[in-house]
Amino acid sequence: MKKIQIIISAFTIVVLFSCSSNAQQTSTPPAVSPMPMKPEMTEIWEPEVAVVTPGKTSADAPSDAIILFDGKDLSQWVSAKDGSPAKWLVIDGRMEVVPGTGDIKTKLKFGDCQLHIEFSAPDEVAGASQGRGNSGVFFQDRYELQILDSYQNRTYRNGQAGSIYKDTAPLVNAMRSPLEWNTYDVIYTAPRFKPDGRLDYPARITVLHNGVLVQNNTSILGLTNYIGLHLYTTAHGEDVIHLQDHNNKTQFKNIWIRRL
Repeated sequence: MKKIQIIISAFTIVVLFSCSSNAQQTSTPPAVSPMPMKPEMTEIWEPEVAVVTPGKTSADAPSDAIILFDGKDLSQWVSAKDGSPAKWLVIDGRMEVVPGTGDIKTKLKFGDCQLHIEFSAPDEVAGASQGRGNSGVFFQDRYELQILDSYQNRTYRNGQAGSIYKDTAPLVNAMRSPLEWNTYDVIYTAPRFKPDGRLDYPARITVLHNGVLVQNNTSILGLTNYIGLHLYTTAHGEDVIHLQDHNNKTQFKNIWIRRL
């Protein structure tokens, strides 16, 4: 009798365990919640969100920004060619390209970032298409957001202001007249690569041009090339912000960046 009772008890345990396992695996929610939800169950308190003091206006740098150009000097920039001091001019609080002196780049390297940059075409309106107020800002020294005087100046759509150069045209042309300043506010997400060097997912970019959305989480197709397809050729990490000398006296001011 004792042996039979033990067998029955063991069988009962197996049945109960089986029922319990099936109940846990079902995708059908119970008719009545075993534990009614309370507000505090969906509240996350820790860690506390870090405090950043914003600028007085959207153009002013917040407290955690790195100032790349404040109108005083080019101490954050060097020649892109050989790392020597940047040879562009600083005039009345603005930075101006000196045609023929070459591109410049930041001393610091960045990946994911928020960038604010203000630019203006040369004071003297001259040239047409790509020959008017041409420059560019390169993220990670590779992917170009085009700078151009596109005010009443027709060119190929994926080469005008606000375009990812030779890649993706802007949604609209939001360029101001040549004697006015323009702003780019950019959210840039760097590409990711697999351990073997293959692309995991491409770089993405969102751009507000003078407060107007012109690139909406756009995937960047690859390395910016003037001729040929844009491809991701090699894996890489953080790299410099790069400004282009395109033989136009394009001007810049109030450049700051935040690491994301």
